[in-house]
Formats: sequence, C-alpha cells, structure tokens
Amino acid sequence: MSEPAEAAERRPVLDVRVGSSTNGLVPISAAERSLAAAAPQWLGLGAVAAVAVAADQTTKRIVAGEIGLNEEIHVAGPLSLHHVQNSGIAFGLFPNSTAVVTLLTAVAVAWMIWFFARAGARHPVLPTALGLLVGGSLSNLVDRIRLGHVTDYLDLGWWPAFNLADSFICIGVAILLLTLVRADREPRRGRASHPRRRP
Repeated sequence: MSEPAEAAERRPVLDVRVGSSTNGLVPISAAERSLAAAAPQWLGLGAVAAVAVAADQTTKRIVAGEIGLNEEIHVAGPLSLHHVQNSGIAFGLFPNSTAVVTLLTAVAVAWMIWFFARAGARHPVLPTALGLLVGGSLSNLVDRIRLGHVTDYLDLGWWPAFNLADSFICIGVAILLLTLVRADREPRRGRASHPRRRP
C-alpha cells in the first residue's frame, strides 16, 4: 500500500449530520431566537397602557367634578358611585403610607418595563397584560404625585371602593396567571394524547 493511502486511513473521520451545528459535532436541539421586545410588542404595550391611563383619568375627573367628596349615588344592584380619596394602595390598604406607596409603585412600573424589554416577545399576551398593569399603575402614580391621593368611586358595598386603574391592574394579573396555568397544562395534554410506544 502506498504512503498516501496509509495516511488517508489514519486520518480521523468527521461525523457530519444534516441539521447539526457548524462544527459538525454538536446537534442543534432548538432554534435560538431573541425574546426581547421588538417594535410591535412595544407598540402594543404602549397602546394598551395609553388607553388605560386615558380611561382612568377621564372617569376620575368626571367623578371629582360631578359627585361631592364622600357622596354616594346608587347605580344598580350592589354597585354605587362613591367618591372617596385614597392615599394608600388599591382598595384603601395602607392609607397613611403615601410616600412609601408612591416609591414602591414607581419601582414596580420600572421593573415591569425592564422585564418587558427583555422578554416582551416570549408570549403574545404580554403586551396586553403588562400594558394594563403599567397603565393602571402609572395612572394611580400620577395622582399620588400630583394630588397626594387617588380618587376611588366604584363601590360594591361588600368591598372597599376602587377605580378603573385598580380594575386594570387586577385584570392584567388575572390574564398573566391564566396564561401561566394554560401554558403549564398544554405540555401535559400533549404527552397524554401521544403516549410513548413500547419497543
């Protein structure tokens, strides 16, 4: 056997597979993509947050201009419009901690925006859910900074009075929780509908 043939036999053989990585040795398990929020996600969050702020601020001005402080107007069933001022957080909690509540709200809004910037493309529901959370939190934060309190007016009788911003925050949290629960159940259903075959 000639020397070139012997050298070819000693040369290591690379195991190159279709779909493998560029070095031909490590298979690609999944396509990598950025989860950071792109322009469509930012536009969605901004639109939802802007509508939430506008709706909350408009209703608060109407209530403050048409209903006297501590006055109550029955609407239907258990619902009444009850004009009260709240210096605490949602539903009248911690009424004597305005400065602390304002600081914590600002920190929460900053954290939500930071999280969205890093993971806004993770799920299509995030712009809506976080838009409601950011919009509701910002609207109440503006009132606390400008007035030292927020205006609450939705009263169900058995629950402390609240406003639209509080409702938006609760709805945003509910959407996120439902999405997490649904995402947790979907893989289980997939495994149940496709049982493993025994060899």
